[in-house]
Amino acid sequence: MARRSGGLRFQPAGGERKAQVPLGKKQVLVIERLAHDGRGIGFCDGRTWFVDGALAGERVEARVLGAHAKVVEARCERVLEASERRRPAACPHADLCGGCNLQHLGEADQLELKQRTLAEQLLRLADLEPEQWAAPLSGPAFGYRRRARLAVRWDERAKRLEVGFRAGASQRIVPVEVCPVLVPVLEALLQPLRLTLERLQKPAVIGHVELFSGTATAVLVRHTAPLLEADRQQLLAFAAAQGVQLWLQGEGDPQPVVPARLGYRLERWDLELAWQPGDFVQVNAAINEAMIAQALDWLAPAPGERVLDLFCGLGNFSLPLARSGARVVGVEGVEAMVRRARANAEHNALSDVHFYRADLSKPLAEAAWAAEGFARVLLDPPRDGALEVVRQIGALQAGRLVYVSCNPATLARDAAELSRQGYRLTRAGVLDMFPQTAHVEAMALFERGAGVRA
Repeated sequence: MARRSGGLRFQPAGGERKAQVPLGKKQVLVIERLAHDGRGIGFCDGRTWFVDGALAGERVEARVLGAHAKVVEARCERVLEASERRRPAACPHADLCGGCNLQHLGEADQLELKQRTLAEQLLRLADLEPEQWAAPLSGPAFGYRRRARLAVRWDERAKRLEVGFRAGASQRIVPVEVCPVLVPVLEALLQPLRLTLERLQKPAVIGHVELFSGTATAVLVRHTAPLLEADRQQLLAFAAAQGVQLWLQGEGDPQPVVPARLGYRLERWDLELAWQPGDFVQVNAAINEAMIAQALDWLAPAPGERVLDLFCGLGNFSLPLARSGARVVGVEGVEAMVRRARANAEHNALSDVHFYRADLSKPLAEAAWAAEGFARVLLDPPRDGALEVVRQIGALQAGRLVYVSCNPATLARDAAELSRQGYRLTRAGVLDMFPQTAHVEAMALFERGAGVRA
């Protein structure tokens, strides 16, 4: 332990420590540019301010939400001088709800921000630029989201049930009457669902509610204690009146109250994939189909060529690849997803596609399913990327690889590793899976060899 210094006081290295910026403080700022997450960046008194709801070129009054050393997080309270790119938000809840943080920016400008984010991350983290930029894949700006989770909380003091979406940078629940990004069939459920939950005798046991739209419309109610029979009947009456499936989840897996099949279709390939609440599916149906079509076009497997689909999930890419004539091996780390992928292949009468569970941090080339090698590889990993897998890709000797990413930073990190293994980044582009948000999805094509297409 350091000895006390007899009353002598020493100034910290680097000069006098600045006073902390108090929460709630308001500050007038000029916004210089947008951060990758869509927040405006301004500077004041040697600190960098990240201001939610502000645009480049604007003069705003910002309120402090949090401060850390030389970084201040804030929210735009008033726009004193507006950017010509600012537009009115389509949703009355946009200023409070944490779901959509870019409704004040037009769709073309949103795409430009996402494209710039992808390019900057690739250049900064991997020193790479694709040989060709692909046009962004975009679809409807609203009414696209086929899955959503509603937060539910019982306020014991006020004796009131709160139902809605989380506020930005907060656990507070924003009650919502409308949600323009939801597909219309789900948006129409918001008010009758809230009224039903408010009438329950024991609403405090409701944890959250999830909404799904696909081959059927479904509502999952997560409960933290057994439901009263009267409350269960109330939920059943709601489901019957709205024509939706009711799923309940207590301690175990989600279960439909009445046996039912829930899924989604991929019309271009005449496929139907079954899934259940808790499984991962892309929330934007139109962009999902466009994404699959682009991945198949970029991979361009010849009939009968072996294709490896890593992080295959339910078979979202594997089954269209198989339908197109490839011999497909899908690999996933979750056994339940492997079982559902196999069932989906059987349901669609596809025999030349095989699914396996594997620890994707372990050597791939040693697995029996990898013995023959692969001409093409597709990866669709989670946000933390696929570095351990990518380090092994060279051993598979694939000539072409398509990487689908939901995080440009980990894509860039993994792209650097692929470059070290002799792969060229020949094409890349953004997928606008989440309009009205700064979330960036991307696709990248890597090819082995110097200027020689496989």
